[in-house]
Order: sequence, then C-alpha cells, then structure tokens
Amino acid sequence: MTQDDRTLSFYTQRASAYAARTEYANSKQIEAFLSLLPAGATILELGCGSGRDSEFMIGRGFDLHPTDGTPELAQAAQQRLGIPVATLLFADLDADDAYEGIWANACLLHVPRPDLPGILSKVHTALKKGGAFYASFKAGDTEGRDQFDRYYNYPSERLLRRWYAPSGWTNIDITTRMGGGYDGKPTEWLHVTAVK
Repeated sequence: MTQDDRTLSFYTQRASAYAARTEYANSKQIEAFLSLLPAGATILELGCGSGRDSEFMIGRGFDLHPTDGTPELAQAAQQRLGIPVATLLFADLDADDAYEGIWANACLLHVPRPDLPGILSKVHTALKKGGAFYASFKAGDTEGRDQFDRYYNYPSERLLRRWYAPSGWTNIDITTRMGGGYDGKPTEWLHVTAVK
C-alpha cells in the first residue's frame, strides 16, 4: 500500500490550517544534519509540509528539492518558498545516486510498517555515497491512529534498526527527545540519522 488514504485525506482537508501554523524549524536537528553535508549540497526533502524546514536550509545556502505527498501542501510550500515543490508519494521515489542529503522530518512515520523497509531502500538508492539521511518518528510499541485518524507506525528503536538494516547503511544514530506535534500532546520522538 505504502500510503494511508485516510492520513492523506487529513492533510488534503486541513492543508491551509496545517501550512498556516507558526511553528519554527527544529534548528538543532537541521544543523546537525547539515553539518554532515558539503556546503551547498543538494538535498531532497520528503514530506515538506508548509516548507518550514526547506526555508531554513535554503537560508543556509543548500540546494533544496522539496516534495510532499499532498498536492495542496506542495502548493502552499511552493508559495512560501518561491521555488517548485513536487508532489511525490514515498513509493514513487525512483532517483539513483542523486542527492547528498535526504531530509524526512515527521513524515515516514505515516508509512505502514510492512512497507517502510522498502521505502528506506529507495532512500538509500537515491543518496550519493557518503550521503546523509534524517527521519523522525513518534515512538511506540504498536501501530495505530491518532485523534485525527492519521496512521502512525509508532516504532521502537529496536524495530527501527531492524527496518534500516537491509538497506546497508554504514552508520545509524538514533536519539530520543520529548517534543510535541499538531495534536498538542507531549510526544517521545526518535530522531534517526543514517549515512550511506
């Protein structure tokens, strides 16, 4: 399946409200990711949402290629950023050795559990040798839905390492931090940085 239609429907219906949020980019996570890349590196962003993180990275002089699986959010991000934002579902990623970095903040957490290893393999293929990949997930024990009917894979660190392993990453670093989200609830986040 690789995408959950009910989750996509949420972002389609609430695109304007979601894009209008006044959240700031998670500069600590972004700066750590950017420090792994050469100056001006080409970065693919998956699930860019409103374009908040792309805006931050563009401001640091990086060559951003933002994408989102929801056309309405891609359009909102394009208006914000003033550059093209492609509509791309994770399963449709077919690049090979194309990017020095891939940024996927709070988006792959919506991929159904059986499909995530395949998506991680596509990301690995899209990266250049030595390229860095960042993704974040809401921690948990079992998959489920939130109050807005969005699907989450809710992994543990152990499960994430098992999902990442088949792709052949040379280094996988996972840190845990408390944070929040659109639902306003305290959330344990798993921040994963991997190198090809």
